[in-house]
Amino acid sequence: MFSSLFLKRMLPVALAFGTAWAVRGQIGHEYGATWAAAIGIACVIALSGKQDWIARMPVIVALGAIAWGSGGMISYGQVVGYGHAPDFFNTSYGLLSLMLIGGLYGFMGGGITGLAMESIPGKKVNWANVIVEMFVGGFLFWGFFIYQLEWFMTPPRSELWAACAGASLALGWHMHRNGYPHALRVAIYSSIGAGFGFGLGNFLQRMGHVSGIKFNWWNVMEYSIGFFSGLGLAYGVFSRKDWPKTINTNKASNIAGWVFLVVILPVINLIEAAGAEKLFDEGKNLSVADPGAFSLQWRLALWVLSAMFVVIIFYIVKPSKANIITQKKSRSFVLLYLLWYIILSNIISATWLTPTFNSQHLYWVNLLVIGFMLHKNEKNNTYTSYEASHRYIYNAIKLASLCILIILILSFIAVSIDYVHPQGKLRFE
Repeated sequence: MFSSLFLKRMLPVALAFGTAWAVRGQIGHEYGATWAAAIGIACVIALSGKQDWIARMPVIVALGAIAWGSGGMISYGQVVGYGHAPDFFNTSYGLLSLMLIGGLYGFMGGGITGLAMESIPGKKVNWANVIVEMFVGGFLFWGFFIYQLEWFMTPPRSELWAACAGASLALGWHMHRNGYPHALRVAIYSSIGAGFGFGLGNFLQRMGHVSGIKFNWWNVMEYSIGFFSGLGLAYGVFSRKDWPKTINTNKASNIAGWVFLVVILPVINLIEAAGAEKLFDEGKNLSVADPGAFSLQWRLALWVLSAMFVVIIFYIVKPSKANIITQKKSRSFVLLYLLWYIILSNIISATWLTPTFNSQHLYWVNLLVIGFMLHKNEKNNTYTSYEASHRYIYNAIKLASLCILIILILSFIAVSIDYVHPQGKLRFE
């Protein structure tokens, strides 16, 4: 039973999320993470076969992606350096801290996604309360632990991990207090997956440098957190089949969701990733003979391609007269949205102008595999509960404990190899 769940549900989502998060490495920060999360969440909905979710896909995806992307405010550059330290204590501190950071990404993103899925008639989610509680919880936790106790994770960098931790605790308490068990379950498993993926990714990055193979090992770390985030999210959703039917589709909300996902978010990422100075002429007259003409050509290509994707996506996902998005359209959206993200990354990185093989080329392999898996599972809409609802807390604690143990073992292996990265950091002397 689990093998079917893994191959047909979890693996496609993990590949989509992992590829998108790797692409996020060229985009960066909160908005890049939001786009990556949107692809993973959309893949879950497309594979679910639940028409009530598919009908509300733009709303569910937008809400979950924004929550996941908000974790992008956490600074982790220094923490990655701790994972390259020469001693076990600093290395394990770095890997476990990344596990915490990844866990915060996953809890907020998975929790809000689950809440959007579990909002039902008679018990709709009060989003105003959720936002206020998360903001207050984040502010209080950050103020107490950072300014009062001075529990710094990554000095002198930003300590907004504490704000995300407080927001996650408030979100978890809201879900428990108001009776959203499915959403809380998704949050917990997404948190475990994302946390383990980030810690493991730092280890893989370090081992990659040890190997001496020239590759973008930072990108491997990003792929790892995305891949395991997808596994956790998909397991949290698909290992239970007793989800209640969600609220009816709201046309205005769906339109707002589509506008955010297909227009606002890509435009922000274009400007953030490529830089405003590269995307706008700034009044300069560039001729063909001018060296700047090349950048102008790519500038135009970015905007023209993006405009084409907007038109194509809106045409393909256009709902029927009954305001219904079909499952086939939802899967087409996943592939087009990921394709758009990959092309954007390729252009920004000038991938096709260099003859050397790099991680950017692997995105296309992943895209083909994801497309094949989505097509293969197109008519497979049924799935059964894998885990009893009353046992998931116990199972989650065991799984999280196992992940921590593995991270500690990996830390020991890392320092046992005679190699220290030149950019390794020490949190504790």
